Amino acid sequence: MATEVLQTQVIQKAWEDASFREKLMADPKSAIRDVLGVVIPDHIQIKTVEETPDQFYLVIPPDPSGVLAASQKPRSQW
Repeated sequence: MATEVLQTQVIQKAWEDASFREKLMADPKSAIRDVLGVVIPDHIQIKTVEETPDQFYLVIPPDPSGVLAASQKPRSQW
């Protein structure tokens, strides 16, 4: 599953289900696994934050020059 699709599904579920949102805040990997059946590898860390109307979080991704060598192709999974 592509990261963007998973992210959209998680956000939609959190908007619709308060108990899922609570679990997502406390233990995101378990919440995602239990509801969507997606197992996120141990080496991946997830931090869940909830924006408010007067807050915005800007996520700066890793520098692509240090992530993939020119000969490597990106994979669509985690």
